[in-house]
Amino acid sequence: MAVAELTAPPICLKSTLRSSRLSYLSARFSSRSHRSFRLLHRAGTARISCSVNQAPAVAVKTEDPKSKSSDCYGVFCLTYDLKAEDETKSWKKLINIAVSGAAGMISNHLLFKLASGQVFGPDQPIALKLLGSERSFQALEGVAMELEDSLYPLLREVKIGIDPYEVFQDAEWALLIGAKPRGPGMERADLLDINGQIFAEQGKALNAVASPNVKVIVVGNPCNTNTLICLKNAPNIPAKNFHALTRLDENRAKCQLALKAGVFYDKVSNVTIWGNHSTTQVPDFLNARINGLPVKQVITDHKWLEEEFTEKVQKRGGALIQKWGRSSAASTAVSIVDAIKSLVTPTPEGDWFSSGVYTDGNPYGISEGIVFSMPCRSKGDGDYEFVKDVIFDHYLLKKITKVCRNTLEVKIDYASSDELSHMIYRPKPNCWLRRDAWLILPERESDSVICQRTQCFQERCDSIQAPSRCSQIEDMKATYCNLGVDQVIDNHLIGKRSSTCVI
Repeated sequence: MAVAELTAPPICLKSTLRSSRLSYLSARFSSRSHRSFRLLHRAGTARISCSVNQAPAVAVKTEDPKSKSSDCYGVFCLTYDLKAEDETKSWKKLINIAVSGAAGMISNHLLFKLASGQVFGPDQPIALKLLGSERSFQALEGVAMELEDSLYPLLREVKIGIDPYEVFQDAEWALLIGAKPRGPGMERADLLDINGQIFAEQGKALNAVASPNVKVIVVGNPCNTNTLICLKNAPNIPAKNFHALTRLDENRAKCQLALKAGVFYDKVSNVTIWGNHSTTQVPDFLNARINGLPVKQVITDHKWLEEEFTEKVQKRGGALIQKWGRSSAASTAVSIVDAIKSLVTPTPEGDWFSSGVYTDGNPYGISEGIVFSMPCRSKGDGDYEFVKDVIFDHYLLKKITKVCRNTLEVKIDYASSDELSHMIYRPKPNCWLRRDAWLILPERESDSVICQRTQCFQERCDSIQAPSRCSQIEDMKATYCNLGVDQVIDNHLIGKRSSTCVI
């Protein structure tokens, strides 16, 4: 029987309906209470003709998004007994994945990769918990409808909502994509205040209701600072579990190196992004390799590496906006997938990946208490460890020191705000690299540079227990002993200097 209001004769009745309104709305049926779904009578373009008896119209009450709690959607409300299904006997235990900004373009590419099994594997069923806003709630329903229509066997549950305390319930992965973009005429401090409040609230929600070992990847910019705010508001979750996405920058750097070397990008490895996802980031070509060889041996145009390559990677996002008219979405979604897979699959021997992580305990001397992109390895258990066997030269050191200071300045901006002072601790006044960083600096004396290094190099090899790096002693001697007086970085940026090595 039709439920739309009909006024024509009973032989052939016509009613105009909008196809986009033929949805379940918020009256989704569940395993506990079955609710019938009704059609809304709206003006539109789709025309439906039928021959039925006249029937009274059924009133449909429109719900306020504020009153909507996180609820399952459509077919995902049905109860599945996975143990009873033959094809699922070998499946792993279902995991809960929360996604904020779920109605946006990045999520539109990402969610279907998650649901298809590309990320966690063909035997890993998932439940998606999608966080939107009052403004985007209808679009969020549309996303849920598309997921429903895609018939992914691994996607066992979809829930949508606008309250992070409900959406993040029992989340084992949280992908925080939604953030306020910087608009015309908006000051940086204003943007930081707005996003600071968003990520403080989401951090509190994760702390209250998510799994105690939830892994968090922050995509919304400025992602380093947003990550720091989020983790500071989630003291029950290990700080090590929070990541700021810099994998897109790593992928961009690999692409540029491959183009210059004339190889396919799968031949490029060991690329590190130091610092932030911003135009101050430092793409590290010194430690990168092409076909197993150091990049500087393959690409002999070192001026291109230091100038054009670095600038291309730093400004790639802006160049894409100029061409495309909007920021990257598909490639960002791919990089999120890459970042997750780097944590759930063992890192290939000798390789590493970049991620913006909490700096406490890092072996490079980067100031603690900030989120900074550094090289990491994983055993595939969702955790990671810092890579110790990396080298630095004078160029790389200067760049890292600069971006580290910029990161601290942003942190100071946040800490100086009365409203946000409880979110961030004030930083240490310096940013320096310790002896663990394999950095040997000459001492300035009058107009000459004195380099007493043999004992220091040997101590470094013994203390780090990295014999593979000891083979580079002669090269490093030549590098650091040929520095001129004007090339020595100011003392207050680096730390205490001795005649043999950095202490």
